Amino acid sequence: MNPSPPLTIIIPTLNEADHLPALLATLTAAREPLTIIISDGGSHDATLLIAQKAGAHLIKGPPGRGLQLQRGIDHAQTIHSTGWFLLLHADTALPPDWLTALHPAFAHPQRAHYGRLRFASADPRARLFEAGVRLRCALFALPYGDQSLLIHQSLLTVIGGIPPLPLMEDVALARRLGRHRLAPLDLLVTTDASAYIRDGWFRRAAQNLTRLAQFTLTHATPRATPRAASYRR
Repeated sequence: MNPSPPLTIIIPTLNEADHLPALLATLTAAREPLTIIISDGGSHDATLLIAQKAGAHLIKGPPGRGLQLQRGIDHAQTIHSTGWFLLLHADTALPPDWLTALHPAFAHPQRAHYGRLRFASADPRARLFEAGVRLRCALFALPYGDQSLLIHQSLLTVIGGIPPLPLMEDVALARRLGRHRLAPLDLLVTTDASAYIRDGWFRRAAQNLTRLAQFTLTHATPRATPRAASYRR
């Protein structure tokens, strides 16, 4: 297998000390060199210390996931003249062979690639909602950020970068890309399900649909989105 092209992992964080160690351990176990950038939005827990101990690049700034992702990308461009970005949420878990799963996508820099979502729960409702995510992606070409996104710098430049939104930046980004520039990865991406367990699966899903409808109706204006301090969807 050919070595990976330059790959930068960008993770926006805000008080993610409970989740970040496991993700960083999986990433740093990769044999091929890669760059990890933690773009923090003002954490006051151990997030920054965890990032530093893992050897990640750490940048700080105002909260807001879209802004944090773009700051990470801007920093990456001072390290590599070109390359791929893998955008991840801090509460993501990846399989040990995650990097191998990316290799087929490296031949297609004209497309962005997203993973297959799984909730970290044995609840049968989790499997139902995973099927709903697959249907959403198939019908509407609308992957969310918790599915991960692999995108080449050249394509990101063409579409104008990451939308500077505190929330729903993933929806706006998918819209900028469009169906013809999005493709699925054979990569299982596991995400934390605690919000669904706490709020109730159907109630949480209804809240997400309401946010999406509001976002669509207001044409994704930042003023209409929730505050960055509560950006976990």
